[in-house]
Amino acid sequence: MLANITDTSGATNPQAIGMDLGGSAIKFGVIDASGALIESSFGQVPTPAGAQPQAVAKAMAGVLATLNEQFGSALDGAAVGVTVPGIVTNGVVHSAANIDPQWRGLNAEALLTETLGRPVHVLNDADAAGIAEVYAGAGRGADGLPAPGSTLVLTLGTGIGSAMFRDGVLFPNVEFGHLIMDGQSAELAAAARVIREENLTWEQYTERLQRYLSHVEFLCSPDLIIIGGAISVEHEKFLPGLELRAKIIPAENNNAAGVLGAAHRALLAH
Repeated sequence: MLANITDTSGATNPQAIGMDLGGSAIKFGVIDASGALIESSFGQVPTPAGAQPQAVAKAMAGVLATLNEQFGSALDGAAVGVTVPGIVTNGVVHSAANIDPQWRGLNAEALLTETLGRPVHVLNDADAAGIAEVYAGAGRGADGLPAPGSTLVLTLGTGIGSAMFRDGVLFPNVEFGHLIMDGQSAELAAAARVIREENLTWEQYTERLQRYLSHVEFLCSPDLIIIGGAISVEHEKFLPGLELRAKIIPAENNNAAGVLGAAHRALLAH
């Protein structure tokens, strides 16, 4: 069971490492045995220009060296979870958003395991963010376990990321951001970036988000919808205007969600 992200009591007991690959930065951190992020370990380095696989692997090896300096032998044997912005099955990347096309068809787990010299588990970045919320954020029930029923985590940003769970079990690589809306991918109309690009008011954006979420709800009938991405810090400007059968709430682990979810994936798999 994962503890709250602000818990730093396990700083001397590191268990797994998370690295979140983005187009501009690689975020990283370490979790303790309870699954809580050790805050002193959280940081980021620039993503190598072009984000080619070998360059990214080298940068991640540098991150690991930095963490080894911080934790010493306490980090020996800790597995690594890595997110990539693409579809991932059995460690192989099948799509690539904002990273080099060479990632497509690549066994990223094999490359990173060899480069880092320890077990690496690779997953989709939206799935990692979902894991963080379901196990260590807004998706936990009163008993600290994943909320029962079906939970949909959506990250609203440049695009729309999605992660779907049933009783805490992930259905990987769900791409609800690419549903068709008005003849185009839904994320082109309802991602958070359109607020700035089209100079929308919050009311106008809420209307678009309502249409999108109503369609998603019709397709999969979630019990709980969690809205993540940077926009979630302004949730009071749009969530109250949405009318859905599902309960809808803001995410809790925004900036560190990918790192936390990736590390949790490594902790469970190791």
